[in-house]
Amino acid sequence: MEPERKGSFQEIISFALIALAIVIPVRVFIAQPFIVHGASMEDTFQSGEYLIVDQLTYHLESPKRGDVIVMRYPKDPSVFFIKRIIGLPGETVEISGKDVIIHPAGGGAQFTLDESFLNPDRVKNEYATYTLTSGQYFVMGDNRAESSDSRSWGPLPRQDIVGRVLLRLFPVNRIGAFPGDASLPQ
Repeated sequence: MEPERKGSFQEIISFALIALAIVIPVRVFIAQPFIVHGASMEDTFQSGEYLIVDQLTYHLESPKRGDVIVMRYPKDPSVFFIKRIIGLPGETVEISGKDVIIHPAGGGAQFTLDESFLNPDRVKNEYATYTLTSGQYFVMGDNRAESSDSRSWGPLPRQDIVGRVLLRLFPVNRIGAFPGDASLPQ
């Protein structure tokens, strides 16, 4: 019986090594879990929700306006935030009252974002203008009254974007792909 037991142990070790060889690269390069902390994205995301972040897509294409992303906080890269992309490289973002007005790069016609998906009680009147350079994004939380975002610490460098939110896995009654997806004009 001893040789059979040794064979089973070797099979378990082999299986564990193969599993690690598959899981670790996926976790490091393709997708990683993220748990929402705080109120900056309410009502879209609640504190404690469990998300899977797609780290691969932005190596193949540029982030888009309206994408919900997980990012490194520019003032402390060990801290991760969840925000929505509002402004793209080269644009000017104007906040006028509760409206967000985009002045496109290259001087195209300005437009006001339709953010009817936001809870109006979580948006406050503000007035400011931010001009982005190449490689910079303007991000905001959906709970504008409670969010630390580009309005307080400036544009987000492209290299601080970890990935976009791909799945919400918990709570079970809110499971979905691309949660918080908003179709905003590009």
